[in-house]
Parts: sequence; C-alpha cells; structure tokens
Amino acid sequence: MDRNDVTEVLSKPISRELLGSSIPARLAYTGVDGDPRVVPIAFLWTGEQLLVFTVPTAAKVRALRENPRVAITIDTQEQWPPRVLLIRGAASVELVDGVPDEYIEASRKVTPAEVFTDWEAGVRGLYDRMVRITIDPDWAKLLDFETTVPKAVEDLIHEKMARG
Repeated sequence: MDRNDVTEVLSKPISRELLGSSIPARLAYTGVDGDPRVVPIAFLWTGEQLLVFTVPTAAKVRALRENPRVAITIDTQEQWPPRVLLIRGAASVELVDGVPDEYIEASRKVTPAEVFTDWEAGVRGLYDRMVRITIDPDWAKLLDFETTVPKAVEDLIHEKMARG
C-alpha cells in the first residue's frame, strides 16, 4: 500500500473519529520468544504517527527493538454497525527523560476526569524515564460495515454477484 493510500484511509471522517476517541488501541507485536502479543494501550495520533508510551523495562520495548513490525486496531464496542480501524507499520523506540506531555495527553483520553489529577501526580512522581514508541503507518484499512467490509467478505459478495 503506498503512502497516499494510507493517508486517504486515515483521513476519512470515521478514521479521524476513532483516532481521536477515548478507545484504547490494541497493539500487536511479536515477543522475543516468537509468540504474538496484544496489549490495550493509550495512544496519541499526531496526524501522521501514533505515539504510545511505556516504562523502559516493559517486554514490548525489547521485542520492538528486535522486530519493529506492529499491527494496531481501534474499534468501537457498543455501536452498530461496528467501526474498525486497522493499521500496520514500523515502530521506533526512544528512551526519554521524565513523563512526556504526549503521554499525559494520550492518557487523558482513557483516564476518568474525576481521578485524572491524582493519576497524573502519581505518574509524574513514579517515572524518571519513559519509552516513546512511534509508529509509522504503512498500511491501513477502515471497516465501517456499510461501505467497507473485510476482504474475505468482499470477495464472497463479488463471487455471489458473479454467479447471479
């Protein structure tokens, strides 16, 4: 998929809604033992990249240094039809001092307002360093189940229509 196609998918109104929502992303990567991993995680969309943050000793840090390929899904839970944004890309890992403002911004989307101030104070007191994981999308697909569906379903529809 070329960069323009990825940008087109990520620019669609439903994609922008999901990227700005309070729904955690599900980040999939390959662990150092070769087994797949999926973790829910707060994220921040910059308009071009997804940013996620973690502690330097997290298993995903070592795994992503060894194999930077990731897959992400952001999907609705209590909506019909469901909305699903699928993204694949490469992750880069950077150790940073303190607690990045982007981490606070990403976490604000998933942390209840009534506990946010205490949560933020706790985080700022706990973390001396964090890891910023920057994901550059190189593939994206939006499934809204009205105009777009999974490829296998799309193929089945075309097959049935061709048979009459």
